[in-house]
Parts: sequence; structure tokens; C-alpha cells
Amino acid sequence: MHGNAKVFILMAAMTALVMVLGWMLGGQGGAVVALLLAGGMNVFSWWNSDKMVLRQQGAVELSPQQGGDLYALTAELARRADLPMPKLYLLPTEQPNAFATGRNPENAAVAVTQGLVRALSRDEIAGVIAHELAHIKHRDTLTMTVTATMAGAIAMMGNMMLFTGGRDDRGGGLGAILAMIFAPMAAMMVQMAISRAREFEADATGAQICGQPRALASALAKISQMAGRVLNIPAEKNPAAASMFIVNPLGGLRMDRLFATHPATEDRIARLMALEGRPAMAERASPIPRSGRDDGPWGRG
Repeated sequence: MHGNAKVFILMAAMTALVMVLGWMLGGQGGAVVALLLAGGMNVFSWWNSDKMVLRQQGAVELSPQQGGDLYALTAELARRADLPMPKLYLLPTEQPNAFATGRNPENAAVAVTQGLVRALSRDEIAGVIAHELAHIKHRDTLTMTVTATMAGAIAMMGNMMLFTGGRDDRGGGLGAILAMIFAPMAAMMVQMAISRAREFEADATGAQICGQPRALASALAKISQMAGRVLNIPAEKNPAAASMFIVNPLGGLRMDRLFATHPATEDRIARLMALEGRPAMAERASPIPRSGRDDGPWGRG
């Protein structure tokens, strides 16, 4: 509940920022137009975001036959999470990673990289998929789509300030310049704060779904270590989608936590290990049956 309240407050702050910028651009009418514009962008993104991001990442959909045991594993975890079976996609990159997308549980997708299925154990992969199913269960894909769109709208209006110069009675040129610089930065920080809060929640719920918090913690450690060494070219070309992945897929130097899209991996692991041994975990810790097939992308060679 606390995490959801935090997300609500942050999204309310972002909405208010949209309206303030609209007011600076066009008064009361501008505030209303800005809110309607952001709402229209949200509806479009809500309906098309899954197709857009999957296409950008070069995802290939897997059938039950192509997916083999990976597909069966996902189906069993979805059953445990009381969710419909999502579409399953394979991303053609050697960086181990994964993300979930879709406007609701009935129209959801889970995408894993071929590097993930090669580098991680079956239990670790189960933990990763359970984490992504938790995002679907919490409808985080919708939340992150809305915040990303709102951030984009704020950045667009901030750039418009550069050309309009603002109104003299609403802050003048200096106010316009400050809004142009700081409004997009504030929106980005709010978006990142929401993303970090959602990751902690998905870790906890994912651990409950698979019943093995240690396996998810181990997966996070491996992915975080390898993501810094293996380039994810599609993600680098589309950095706006970085917050969707279970671990930041982008290369580069470490940034201050204020500008991080994900919580520190060490913090996530510590929270997961604190869950181990709880009764709720023991109830779910029964082995997940294999499909009897190890073909498709699951193959270990």
C-alpha cells in the first residue's frame, strides 16, 4: 500500500507539472490543453506501447513448440500468479536481461534475451520470469507507460518554452528558461523514482510466485555483473525503454542513485534474502515441473 501511495503522489506531481507548464504557455486554457494533450498521448501509448517496444528490441515471438521448456516454465509461473499466459518473446542479444510489457494482464508479454537463457540456471530464470509476471500482476506496465509519456510531454512543453519565451505575467523569459531546463529534469527524476519503487515491489512478489527469493537474488547478481560487460545494441538505440528491463541494460559509467532507473542491485538482493525462510515462501517452493523438452531457445548445448 505504501508503495502504491508513493506512486500516486509522484504521478499527481507530474500531472501538476504538465498543467503548470501549460499555464505558463497559454494561461488557464493552456493548462487544460496541456492536460488533454498528455491524456491523449497516454491513451495512444497505452494501446500501442507493447508493439512499439517489442519491435524496437527486435523481439521474436515463441510458440509452445519453439519455446519448449521455457514456454512451459512461463505457463506454470503464470498459473501460480493467477494470470493468463502472456505472450513469450526472445530478444536476439547476448546480454542477459528481460522485461514485461502490455496494457493489461490479458494483453501482456514477457521478453527474455537469448543471453539470459544461456547464462542462468533454470531456477534463476524462473525467478526472473516471476519478477516480470509480478509487474504484469501489479499493472506496472501501464504505470510506466503513463509516466514515460507524461515525461515526454513535459520535455516537449519545456522545449516549446524556448520558442515562446513565456508570458510576462507568468514568469517572463527567465521563468520560461528555468522551466525549459528544470521541468524535464524533474519529470525524469519522478519517472525514475516510480521505476525504482516498482522494482522493489516486483522483486518481493516475484519471490512469492516462484517461492525462491535466493534464486531471484542470484539472477540479479549475474545479470547486473554481465550487463556491464555485454552491449545491448537495441536498448542502446532506444534508451527510453531502459526502465522496463529487470536490470538497467545500458552501458556507460555509474551514475548517482538520484538518476538511476533501478534500485541498487545490492539493495534488491538484501531485501530478497530477508524474505527467505518465511512461511509464504515455503508454500511456493515446490519444484516447477519440466515440459520434457529442452529444445528451442532453452537449449544448453
